[in-house]
Amino acid sequence: MKALIAGLSLLMLGGCASNGQMPWSALMTPGSCAKPSAEQELSLNLADDMAKEGKMHASLANLQSLPESLPQVRQRKAKVYRLLGRKEAQPLYRSLLGTCLAAEGEHGLGQLAAAQGDNVQALAHMQRAAQLAPTDEKIRNDLGVVYLNQRRLEEARFEFMTAMELKQSDQLAAVNLVTLLIYQDNWGQAAQLASQVGLSPEQVTEAQARAEKLKAAGMPVAKAKGQVAATSDAPPALIK
Repeated sequence: MKALIAGLSLLMLGGCASNGQMPWSALMTPGSCAKPSAEQELSLNLADDMAKEGKMHASLANLQSLPESLPQVRQRKAKVYRLLGRKEAQPLYRSLLGTCLAAEGEHGLGQLAAAQGDNVQALAHMQRAAQLAPTDEKIRNDLGVVYLNQRRLEEARFEFMTAMELKQSDQLAAVNLVTLLIYQDNWGQAAQLASQVGLSPEQVTEAQARAEKLKAAGMPVAKAKGQVAATSDAPPALIK
C-alpha cells in the first residue's frame, strides 16, 4: 500500500512537471492581465485623451492615481515617460514582457533603442513585437523605419505597405514610404503615392527632409534588394 501511494505521488508530481509547471506558466504566459475596474478604465481613457492633446504631464498625473500593478497603467506611463525623454520608460516597458501587453513592451523598447541610434537592438525588439502583434499597424510601421535606417529598403517597403493596408486612415506609414521613394530618387512614384493617399505639402516636405538626412548620413543609396550594416548615426524616420 505504501508503495502504491508513493507511486501515485510520483505520478502526480511528474504530471505537474510535464504540464510545464502550471501555476507559474499561467502567470507568465503573455495574455494574462488583470482587468481594470470601470472607474479605472475611465481614468485610463482620460489619461489617453490628455496624452493625445499633448498634455503629457497632466496625463502622467492621472496615471499616478492608479495602481502600477496593472500592466495597462505601466504601459501608458512608459509611453508618457518616453515622449518626455525620461529614463523611467525603459524599466516600465520591460515590466510588460510576459503580460498581455508584451507586444507593447517590445515595441516601446524598440522605440527607445531607435531613438538612441541602436538599430540592432531596435530591430530585435520590433521583430518580436511584430511576431506578438502582427496586425498592429504602428508596430509594422516602426519596424519599417528601423529597416529603412539600416538601408534594408525592400523590407522597409514591405512593412510600410503592410501598415498602410492595415489602417488606411493613418498616413504615418505613407509619409515614411514617400521618404523611402525620395531617398531612392524615385520622385514619380513618390508624387503618385502622395497624391493617392492625400498627403499635404507639409507632409511631403517632411518626407523630403527625412530622405535628405538619410542621404547625409554617409551611406550609399541602394535601389536593389540587399542588406547593409546598421549605423549608429543614421537618423530615425517617423516613429511615434
